[in-house]
Amino acid sequence: MEFFYASLLCLFVSFVFLLLHLLFYKTKPRSGSLPPGKTGWPVLGESLEFLPTGWKGHPEKFIFDRMAKYSSQIFRTHLLGEPAAVLCGSAGNKFLFSNENKLVQAWWPSSVDKIFPNVNPTSSKEEAIKMRKMLPQFMKPEALHRYVGIMDHIARRHFADGWENKEEVVVFPLAKNYTFWLAMRLFVSVEDPAMVEKFAAPFNLLAAGLISIPIDLPGTPFNKGIKASAYIRKELGEIIKQRKADLAEGKASPTQDILSHMLLTANEDGKFMHELDIANKILGLLIGGHDTASSACTFIVKYLAELPEVYDAVYREQVEIAKTKAPGEMLNWEDLQKMKYSWNVACEVLRLAPPLQGAFREAIADFSFNGFSVPKGWKLYWSANSTHKNAEFFPEPQKFDPSRFEGSGPAPYTFVPFGGGPRMCPGKEYARLEILVFMHHLVNKFKWEKIIPDEKIVVDPMPIPAKGLPIRLYPRTA
Repeated sequence: MEFFYASLLCLFVSFVFLLLHLLFYKTKPRSGSLPPGKTGWPVLGESLEFLPTGWKGHPEKFIFDRMAKYSSQIFRTHLLGEPAAVLCGSAGNKFLFSNENKLVQAWWPSSVDKIFPNVNPTSSKEEAIKMRKMLPQFMKPEALHRYVGIMDHIARRHFADGWENKEEVVVFPLAKNYTFWLAMRLFVSVEDPAMVEKFAAPFNLLAAGLISIPIDLPGTPFNKGIKASAYIRKELGEIIKQRKADLAEGKASPTQDILSHMLLTANEDGKFMHELDIANKILGLLIGGHDTASSACTFIVKYLAELPEVYDAVYREQVEIAKTKAPGEMLNWEDLQKMKYSWNVACEVLRLAPPLQGAFREAIADFSFNGFSVPKGWKLYWSANSTHKNAEFFPEPQKFDPSRFEGSGPAPYTFVPFGGGPRMCPGKEYARLEILVFMHHLVNKFKWEKIIPDEKIVVDPMPIPAKGLPIRLYPRTA
């Protein structure tokens, strides 16, 4: 009997507690509620649902399923071991991009610091902020004007070595070679193909390690990434030492590239950067300067193979520019400004297959969005696909239509392949130049067809054809 009364008392107390809990949340102002959603499994959260959608080639599925179920503006989840809110649509993009360093700041896992160790007691995030302040002067119009001729020179060598006199090629590795070669030449003045090749394989291991599960055991991608990073930093250290000597002897120019600038520029305290920190910053630039553009170039080849009418229009534009050039004459800035249709095509490729699928931020203060509260410390994620593949912003979103970018183009905060706000990719214009130079040489030299018509696309974290996009080449006759 005592057990019965004790059980009844426990049941009554539980009922009262539950009733008070429900009343509290029912009467709590909506602005104080967390966003709708779920946190998934303990520790893992919804990461095992988030990542596989990309591996299957449809990263937008995770986003759109939850937008339909919870809210088209914001929902709650748990990713990479962290509670997170996903802000969607143009309003979400505008909010995040407009509140950079006010309510939100850049965030990535602490495991990144193992791959990019700093001499100074600062995080990779803080060092990246410093780097972003330094970059704009290398992306000024006058600097970009100089880059066009260099890009054209590298592109000619690239196509001569990797494409010409070949019946079949695999596009993605070639595109990576092209963009990496450009980055090495423009950032550290390394142009020798053998030297570039020496860095290429370790860079691939490093990039894979950055996006892997951070388990530092022999043989894991993360461990290989750490080792590759150490190897590249050692090799860059030799380049840095040689550059120091060349600058001292007047054999190198203080303005020839980013490396020279880093060596000769002091911070606010009058101190110069340590060689290891310079190597880390160059590492980050080389990754950012070639990985995303190589994906874009690959998908341009894919879509031009699938859409002959688009290929023909690009070719007509590019052949007219080629006709104005004397034999051996390099492309210049004015030539690239004439490539309007080609850039519209590239933008439509970036809409459908954005190399940057999205990015994380961290809330540095409590804030409200669309009537829901997001606590300080929560991670925030924006997805390019929440607008790029949304019929509200792009009618018939799966249709390839370069005319979307004519005139004033898409509405603000809807086309975001380079991010936005203070954290918009500072290399956006640099990427435009290298993509257009690639397109110019590609269509003037070849027609092509896909060898695997229905090749699967994998997104991990960038979209990549599963087999690298093998194609059959048909050289154009002069």
